[in-house]
Amino acid sequence: MNIPSNLKYTKDHEWVLIEGEVATVGITDFAQSELGDIVYVEIETVGEIIQQEEVFGSIEAVKTVSDLFMPLSGEILELNEKLESNPELVNSDPYVDGWMVKIKFSNAAEINNLLSHEDYTSLVH
Repeated sequence: MNIPSNLKYTKDHEWVLIEGEVATVGITDFAQSELGDIVYVEIETVGEIIQQEEVFGSIEAVKTVSDLFMPLSGEILELNEKLESNPELVNSDPYVDGWMVKIKFSNAAEINNLLSHEDYTSLVH
């Protein structure tokens, strides 16, 4: 299982890449393997301001639908449009081509609520 050490994580199995005031968000390798084949990613919240831990979209696999939770409060700036026609990118490359959204976070202190690489590794093992 791939758990990159340069990312932050949530207990809901999202990963977060912090770059300045922008965070890129996706689901972890563990989450995509648990869900199985991803068939649809629904995110209709671009331009909206969403609070930490609120639902910002959903991900549909062959057998289940799961909510996606905001790891940090902020505005959703962009969604990965490649996922509309290729949702399986979440399975094949969850940390690069399979990212979900980019957000401008509004409260940097919330980063302290995220899990480190070590904490997330402990959570899933």
